[in-house]
Amino acid sequence: MKGIILAGGKGTRLFPLTKSINKHLLPVGKEPMIYNPIKQLVSADIKDILIITSRENMGNMVNLLGSGREFGCDFTFKVQEEPRGIADALLLGEKFASGDLITVILGDNITTKSIKPYVSKFKKQKNGAKVLLKEVLDPYHFGIATLDKKKIINIQEKPTIPQSNYAVTGIYMYDSEVFDIIKDIPLSPKGELEITTVNNVYIDKGKLTYDFLDGDWIDAGTIKSYKQANEMLYKINNRINNGDYDENTI
Repeated sequence: MKGIILAGGKGTRLFPLTKSINKHLLPVGKEPMIYNPIKQLVSADIKDILIITSRENMGNMVNLLGSGREFGCDFTFKVQEEPRGIADALLLGEKFASGDLITVILGDNITTKSIKPYVSKFKKQKNGAKVLLKEVLDPYHFGIATLDKKKIINIQEKPTIPQSNYAVTGIYMYDSEVFDIIKDIPLSPKGELEITTVNNVYIDKGKLTYDFLDGDWIDAGTIKSYKQANEMLYKINNRINNGDYDENTI
């Protein structure tokens, strides 16, 4: 299993904090934001990690993270030349993945409890994809999963009429087929390759599973949620909790 952290984008929802710095380098709690997804992957025994960021931020990212020795892992870095969506950034990881299973985390997703149990379940699944869901109060701002008993039947991106309150968090697990799927999906009206479209292809193939994410989670991409992320990690001293997990959650 390999890990990919997507840390590009312009961070416009966090202006003016991001006028001169990549949002993933902003402090959350007592550490830079990107430390949290790195520590999550390492907690799941994923030590080979690709970090994808923008050209203008690559120097600062490498200077901060180095080789990965500090975290007990190995970093590879790659540049996304233009911000053309999450799936477009993920496509840059095809050679790095080299046919292995991958866990992908968006760099502004802050979590408090280890994802190791879900990664272990996906390794047993061996193929297809897995997403992690979290119930939210504002489903209009997320990709929202429509559930039918123990299946996701559809994911809507920022729906005007949400079918549930279950947001798809920015933590995804894929087999090597994901790259062929990305190459075949159309651009969205915004001119981007959407990760929701990729996940819906897996649904259509009957190959997408899900779990409910335990612990606290927040997308720290806005001023309000960034403040909440800081408060969340200050409380736990930026640690990842490796607490108990119920295999029968779903």
